[in-house]
Amino acid sequence: MEHILIVDDDLSLLKVLKMRLEAEKYKVTDVSSGSEALAAAAHVFFDMAIIDYQLKDETGIEVMVSLNRIDPELPVIILTAYGTIEKAVSAIKKGAYGYLTKPFEDSELIHHVRQCLEKNKLTKEVKELRSMVFKKFGFENIIAKDKTMKTALEKIVQAAATDSNILIEGESGTGKELVAKSIHVSGSRKHGPFIAINCAAIPESLFESELFGYKKGAFTGAANNKKGFLEQARNGTFFFDEISEIPVSVQAKLLRVLQENEFYPLGGNEKIKFEARIIAATNKKLSDEVSRGNFREDLYYRIHVIPITIPPLRERRECIPVLAHYFLNEFRQQMKKNVSQFSSAAMKKLVHAAWPGNVRELKNIVEYCVAMSKDPVISPDLILLDQKEVHDELKPFKDAKLSFEKDYIMQLLRVTKGNISLAAKLSGKYRADFYDLMKKCGLKAEDFRDKV
Repeated sequence: MEHILIVDDDLSLLKVLKMRLEAEKYKVTDVSSGSEALAAAAHVFFDMAIIDYQLKDETGIEVMVSLNRIDPELPVIILTAYGTIEKAVSAIKKGAYGYLTKPFEDSELIHHVRQCLEKNKLTKEVKELRSMVFKKFGFENIIAKDKTMKTALEKIVQAAATDSNILIEGESGTGKELVAKSIHVSGSRKHGPFIAINCAAIPESLFESELFGYKKGAFTGAANNKKGFLEQARNGTFFFDEISEIPVSVQAKLLRVLQENEFYPLGGNEKIKFEARIIAATNKKLSDEVSRGNFREDLYYRIHVIPITIPPLRERRECIPVLAHYFLNEFRQQMKKNVSQFSSAAMKKLVHAAWPGNVRELKNIVEYCVAMSKDPVISPDLILLDQKEVHDELKPFKDAKLSFEKDYIMQLLRVTKGNISLAAKLSGKYRADFYDLMKKCGLKAEDFRDKV
């Protein structure tokens, strides 16, 4: 039930207003002065306030300003007499939702109250959604535990504070779109739209019409006008995922949009302003695509203003335990399952995997583990990896050294066909020292004398 505050020093009108609103099932608190209103607002949350413009010791505007110090989001309707309409309009300029001129009909009052409450509800929902988006895509969701990723994150934060075009390079699954969304929700265009397209998913024959839009009759099948993606991104961010896949025929037209900041829809003769930030991403080295003639050099330099490289997961293994637990918490909440941790063997398996699919693959693996685990602790047998994806375990220095020495001596003995004197000479060691190394590695010269 919405709670409405009424402030009016005309006690008879105050009583009537309260009765009218309570009849519509609203909860009402009625007071006759600004001080009483402030006292009430300090202890109770109100959904809106109705304030008479002319009170005994102060104006309704002064009361509204004081109430907004307590609750900046409180919408206010000002009640005004015929001769003070201009003052009521000035109240709107200072933040009032609207005004009602006395005398007014019951239906007029209820209409204004409903509109005010509905708008306030929508405003709150939008703010909550924006808050949820920021929580999901804010920089705190980019996990950076290693030096490489920390350096990348510093660059991402700096880039968000500008309006320059950005090129994000990284393998598939490294989180390029998450980075793009984080930049958007943290930048000056956060209140605008975030329009994302996957350039590899749009057929070449449709690319122009999807990008620029078209007017009715522009081509066979164009039955209505259609806004293109570029126009939809106005005052926001346009994200080109896999930009290396844009057809060469479209690249020149996109370059012109970025140069002139305007374009024509297909079949149209009126220019449309392009007012959006460009963030592009690719899983290829775009400079190599330029060298091969697959991507225009001039377009490359237009989007390559702030380059950001996201390292693959195998190069930031310190992040794997943190990411794994992050996804574990996410999926156990979604699935409402009592799965709280990985066994040490399971985590070891995750840390040493090759991860060709990067963070996306890790997320899928963790989701499977949570879904299939019957116990609170995830066991290593639930972590389904191709054998080729299992990275060699990092050995202690002593073991790694011994392994290297053994491989090296075996190569020398193969080349010299088991001739210890020649093998020692090639290695730069005395024969006795080389023989001791062979003994330490468990190698015998005769095992190599018949081998090529």
